[in-house]
Amino acid sequence: MDLFHARGYDAVSVTDVTEALGINPPSFYAAFGSKLGLYARVLKRYADAGAIPFADILRPNRPVAECLATLLEEAARRYAADPAAAGCMVVESTRCGDADARGAARAYNLAAEAAIRDYVAARHPDEAERLTDFVATTMFGLSAKARGGHGLDKLLATARLAGSAIASALPE
Repeated sequence: MDLFHARGYDAVSVTDVTEALGINPPSFYAAFGSKLGLYARVLKRYADAGAIPFADILRPNRPVAECLATLLEEAARRYAADPAAAGCMVVESTRCGDADARGAARAYNLAAEAAIRDYVAARHPDEAERLTDFVATTMFGLSAKARGGHGLDKLLATARLAGSAIASALPE
């Protein structure tokens, strides 16, 4: 997971993976079938354990604008947490060159967007699409900026500005 997060799918070879795992290529192919087979497992593990905990943040007992602002701040924190693997592995993988890997990452990205949309729609159905697009676009930008070297202070400043925009657009 660390290799894919740090370098991206395109820049990680089967040789890189077998060396990191200390196994030979036949063992790799027997266990995972292909680089994409391993990557699908890595994405699932990342979504289960390393990604932003949407269910913990998008809570029905809190104002929507507050939760979306918290979501963006948590994204900023996670994206800056490891400078060697900055950004979001899923977001960055939606831009990779391999169509199948890109599709696998996009599925996780669409699931995250659906969680945001459903959360907003429960109380503000007319604003769900617009706010989901804004939050998703902001998260993509935060990931790209983290990957490009922005530190936590800059990312949090952007997340907080976006949170203010959400609060203005969606008074509770």
